[in-house]
Amino acid sequence: MGDWMAMENILKKDLGSILEDTSVLWGDLRGKRIFITGGTGFFGCWLLESFLWANESLGLNASATVLTRNIERFQKKTPHLAANPSIQFHAGDVHSFDFPDGEYSFVIHASNEAVNYSSSKDAPENVKNAIIQSAKHTLDFARHCGASNFLYTSSGSVYGHQPTDLPHIPETYEGVRDTSQFRFAHGEGKKTAEDLCREYAEKYCFAAKIARCFSFVGPYMPLDANYAIGNFIRNVIKNEPIIVKGDGTPYRSYLYAADLAIWLWTILFKGESGRPYNVGSEKEYTIAEIARTLADFLHSPKVCISEKTSRSGPAERYVPSVRRAHDELGLSQRVDLKDAIERTISWLLTQSR
Repeated sequence: MGDWMAMENILKKDLGSILEDTSVLWGDLRGKRIFITGGTGFFGCWLLESFLWANESLGLNASATVLTRNIERFQKKTPHLAANPSIQFHAGDVHSFDFPDGEYSFVIHASNEAVNYSSSKDAPENVKNAIIQSAKHTLDFARHCGASNFLYTSSGSVYGHQPTDLPHIPETYEGVRDTSQFRFAHGEGKKTAEDLCREYAEKYCFAAKIARCFSFVGPYMPLDANYAIGNFIRNVIKNEPIIVKGDGTPYRSYLYAADLAIWLWTILFKGESGRPYNVGSEKEYTIAEIARTLADFLHSPKVCISEKTSRSGPAERYVPSVRRAHDELGLSQRVDLKDAIERTISWLLTQSR
């Protein structure tokens, strides 16, 4: 229990910042129920942490129901969240779960539907269909339970390949996707799911908010998934050389998880229905720069880049424009990448102890 208390103490600064930035929004949730898919994942844990902090700090008397396929695993992963009386669990698969009884004012669909798929084993069409089916089933539930607000965590993959002459990709870019590839099939599925959100919102008279999420870093992030910064942090924690797959030239940007939570809650409560908002950072770094930043953090000089740079043109990019979120919702990046890395590693080291 001591380790969990230490980990919670590390998060207190972040949770306090989240509440400070969102305090005027939470009144809409007073006395209400919220249903969350993906509540046991990276996004979900931050949504639950910040929900509980606001619920207790502001006396909202709200509750959250979390869809999960494995309650015991979540209880082991985050016992302090699982034991909180304001959280209930509903067992089921996101593609086919039985609808729980009663009304829910808010539904958040934050499930990572493609987590069980890999480009080497599964046809891109399977990925696309899984994403669409989970969104449709959750939208059906939102209609069934009388929800007034629905939040869909979409993805920057909806744009497909980012043109190298477009430094920051805006929501107005239509995108070009090759659905024969895993990455772009994922984006096509997300884009179709966004269209379903708009269709359901118009037909059944509820607000459907869309958050197009890019890349993130923070406590609870998976270290064994296909995310470069997570893999690098795992190397650092294990005191291993940092391995860069490829030549290290692609550009990425990372938003800290506490900022992510602020953005998601703000979009849910204030966003315009059917209007997508990019969620991420505009401050880009090459993959190699990120690896060296992490190496410097623990004074480890070993960074191994597996391929020599062979390209003659501009490097690949995956960096959003967040002007819409800034101008319309007042959102901004509060935590820079170096600070985000320090907070993440501190939390992980406490967890490992």
